[in-house]
Amino acid sequence: MEEVLKEYNPWWYEPYSPNTIRRSKYLDRIMENIDNKSIIVITGLRRVGKTTIIRQTIAELLKRKVPAKNIFYVSVDNFELRAHTIREIIDGYREINKIPVGEKAYIFLDEIAYKEGFHQEIKNLYDMTNLKIIISSSSASILRDKRAFLTGRTKTFEIMPLDFDEFLQFRGVKVKKYDHVLLKRYFEEYLMLGGIPEYVLTQDVDYLKELVENIVYKDIVAYHNIKDKAVVFSLLSLLSERVGKRLTYNKLANILKISVDTVRRYLSYFEETYIIYMIGRYGSPNERIASPRKVYFGDTGIRNVLTGFRDTGGLFENVVFLRIKDKNPSYYIDESIELDFVFDNNIVECKYTDEKNKKQDELIEKLSEKYNIEILDIKVMLKRELGMSWNYD
Repeated sequence: MEEVLKEYNPWWYEPYSPNTIRRSKYLDRIMENIDNKSIIVITGLRRVGKTTIIRQTIAELLKRKVPAKNIFYVSVDNFELRAHTIREIIDGYREINKIPVGEKAYIFLDEIAYKEGFHQEIKNLYDMTNLKIIISSSSASILRDKRAFLTGRTKTFEIMPLDFDEFLQFRGVKVKKYDHVLLKRYFEEYLMLGGIPEYVLTQDVDYLKELVENIVYKDIVAYHNIKDKAVVFSLLSLLSERVGKRLTYNKLANILKISVDTVRRYLSYFEETYIIYMIGRYGSPNERIASPRKVYFGDTGIRNVLTGFRDTGGLFENVVFLRIKDKNPSYYIDESIELDFVFDNNIVECKYTDEKNKKQDELIEKLSEKYNIEILDIKVMLKRELGMSWNYD
């Protein structure tokens, strides 16, 4: 174990500065919480940049003159560590660097969900040691603590794919904010490529295909011991053709010749791995339960590799959803007239083109006395992506 741990922590022996692009929107917030007691939880889609942000956090700690031996990183899914508990791994680290019990150290445990029973182990470390604990996972299961071991002890950061401003930064592109024609051209490119950092840098389609296969076959099929893996992939492909559209479990089940319960279960697995998100209808509990749901992808590039680059209106709506998803939006419908998102006292309708809808305009007019309504066209979208706040009162 000793050699494995040393390989993970090169800063113990030499200067360390990761050659990566800084994602300030996450790194700054993590550093604001780095010295309080809370366990930092970093989660999000596979290959969205969680480990890179962890390494950037380590570099920031070193800049703050934290002794290198007091910073420990390990990916607990390492095959050579499979027989060791989290506590044994940390004890191994303490032994290597002669860290006494009670001395402050920063512990980064990557892909923590691979360790069975990690919730209780992390709780024990939190309660009984002077460690700052940072954990990460590509599965939302990290957030589902059935026995509430970590309740009230965590601060969670979901790392999202690159937003448009970050996309331009990763592409090395600088465009004046008033150059609307060029910005729109790059934004269309952004809708196509999405925001998986490595893919934006390389545009290697095989990389993105491999990512989708890993999520489907490793994180879902293998993890949940599903026998018919082709059905899982077929369901994901069906969803990719229905971004921003209402869909029912019954219809999906009929198409794939599987049960409704199976559809519901597979969709929950997709959500668990952040590859999709789903929203329901705004209304009474009965209306929400009985009505179709709408699906959005965690990354538009992933969606496009499944179905091809088309339906820019749906992709535009998908990106808007990703910016406001923390508001827990629903869709609004009145006598078959639909508006994209409603949350709190706000309604947002996405308009990638100038196409008019008379009945929709009439509904917006009727609702304008009760809700703050924003028609989010491409110009407004670009302003929000390049500096205007996404916060809604």
